[in-house]
Amino acid sequence: MEPRSSKHDREGKHWLDHFRRMGIGRTTDRTRGLLEFCDTFDSIELWADPNANAQLILIWLLDFLRPYKEVSSKLSLVQADDEIANYLPESLKEWKLPVFKVTDRHLALASRAWQAWRAPTPEGCFELLMQDTTILPRLRPAIIALLEELPDSLNGIGASEQLMLEALSYGCTDPGQALYAARDRRVINEGEAGDLFDELAQCPEPLIFGLGEGPFDPSEHTRYQRYRRAKVGLTKLGQAVVEAEDDFSRHNPIKRWWGGTELTNERLWRWDREIRSLVAPA
Repeated sequence: MEPRSSKHDREGKHWLDHFRRMGIGRTTDRTRGLLEFCDTFDSIELWADPNANAQLILIWLLDFLRPYKEVSSKLSLVQADDEIANYLPESLKEWKLPVFKVTDRHLALASRAWQAWRAPTPEGCFELLMQDTTILPRLRPAIIALLEELPDSLNGIGASEQLMLEALSYGCTDPGQALYAARDRRVINEGEAGDLFDELAQCPEPLIFGLGEGPFDPSEHTRYQRYRRAKVGLTKLGQAVVEAEDDFSRHNPIKRWWGGTELTNERLWRWDREIRSLVAPA
């Protein structure tokens, strides 16, 4: 978000490289940092999708801008009910969504939520569910969706993994279609879903068969070719896990990040889907 410098030596390294020239407003200076860019406007509307990743970006951005009163005082917030990118600009003009002035309360809650997401345990995020977050109305559902990605208290896999395995248990043999089941949650993207799917197929005791021998090349093109040729299904362990009759973590190593929390078999924070409660490592 800083001004362009020598370290932004390739297209895509500076934040403004991701904007079309026609979409960056009144300025054509593509060397500016975010704060300088914001200085050129009298008012700024932030439009946020309801999905979890968009809400994370929103709280990060509000936390980032909070110390800069000359910018944060210009902010207004529009919370969309659907994904904005699915609509043409002409359609968005017809939307009559309420516009709320961003206040210190918005900024304080965003900072609290962002620090909770970056913390070394999920406890802060869970505690947010006990607090009044209505001033950011999409934040609570987003936090719940993210907490659901923690390993389940019964079978040791997150909600997106569960949906992909359920698709296979219902007879799906196409890896690409199984990935769509996870994408429908709007928490992880297709690449992240593919990473999870591959891991379930190449772990020491796989839950999925039919993808061939790992380790797998994670590149998009190679994955597409591998998935296009494959017919997949659940192993015996995979069927037991999807039915919550066995625990993935009893058979396979876990080492991944959830926000600022490192999850391992020895330090495995879990989520109880039945009562929507955080379960600390045993």
